[in-house]
Formats: sequence, structure tokens, C-alpha cells
Amino acid sequence: DQGPRLWGAEARPAGRVLAEPQELSRHGLAPGSARVRSIVRTRRASAALRVGDGVATEYPVTLAVRALRAANVSFEPHVFAYQAHGGTRHSAEVLGVDEHRVIKTLIFEDETRAPLCVLMHGDCEVSTKNLARQIGKKRVAPCDPKVAEKHSGYLVGGTSPFGLKKRMPIYAERTIGVLDRLFINGGARGFLVAISPAELARVLAPVWVDATTEGA
Repeated sequence: DQGPRLWGAEARPAGRVLAEPQELSRHGLAPGSARVRSIVRTRRASAALRVGDGVATEYPVTLAVRALRAANVSFEPHVFAYQAHGGTRHSAEVLGVDEHRVIKTLIFEDETRAPLCVLMHGDCEVSTKNLARQIGKKRVAPCDPKVAEKHSGYLVGGTSPFGLKKRMPIYAERTIGVLDRLFINGGARGFLVAISPAELARVLAPVWVDATTEGA
């Protein structure tokens, strides 16, 4: 089993991963800066995981990957150097995509401390007040990182909504569903998978909400 193909007909050619600093500068980064040099090095390291026929030779077979395979989801794995506290901004810069298309997976809890999973655009924040009102809870709040890890079975920074350790409701920002393609954690730090919103909806059956912070 060689796993899913990395570059499909609608994906970027492998050469795109070796983007030069001039290309990154279009995202507001100064050419030649230390951050740009770091991003280019990370892209080149990621490219080393790919072979000429477009198949990823190395990526972690996580619980999320197993769940995606079991559901017959077509996905593209993207492995890159993890940066602590880099968040979705770092992921987007390394992959050369809009941060709005990088979806973060957050573990929250309600007033009874029951866990819930929230999917949000990388460049947006969750309004806990709006979310609580829409899902009929008195309050919701982000879990403590250690508690979140116990609920999800994943390390913070590598949390995926696929293959969660505990069953919990999943809520997704409504506008995620209109993206042409999205990037979401594959169950490990420095590992995203690109899938279609339709596949995400089919497998996770999330409750769609409008929970973005006002003005985000």
C-alpha cells in the first residue's frame, strides 16, 4: 500500500515547494529575511519526502490517516518542519497557501466540562459567546492543553478531527464548507492533509455554525 497520491490533477507541481524568497515576499514577507530563509529551507526539506512520480514516500500513519483511509477519503499529505507556536500562519507560509484555507482543530469544553471539537479558519478566532448561544450551552471555553490531549488523543499542535480518542460533537465554521480545498491537521505536528470540504462534511458530519469573532 503506497498510500494516497500526493499531487493530483488540481494540485501544485512539486517544483512549487521550492519557492524562492521573491514569491514569499508577495505574502508580505521581506525578501532575504531570516523568516523567509527559514520557510524556504523548510519547503526544501519537505520536498525531500517526495519522489518523481508524485507519491509521498514518508508521512506518519496516524489514527487520522487510518480514519481517512477507512472512509475512502482522497487526501494529499504535506509534511514539514514543525515550529512551536507557529500555528496556522507558519503552516500556510511553508505550504504557500492562504491561511484562511488552513483549518485549525480546537478542543473546547462546556459548563459540564464535556469536550467538543471546533473547526475554524486559521486566520479567524472563535467567539465563545456566539458558539455557546448557537449550540445551546451556558458557556464554552478552550480546554487546558493537557486536558485537550486526553480528550483528543493527540498532542496540541497535532490535533486532528479525524480519529479522535473520545466521541464528541464537532462544530465547523460555516464558511469552511465553501472553500475549494482545505488543509487540516493529519494527526501529528508538522503534518497537514489537503482534502475537499465535501469529504470533511461526509466523514465528520459536523454541525455548521457562525462562530467567528466579530470583525475577524
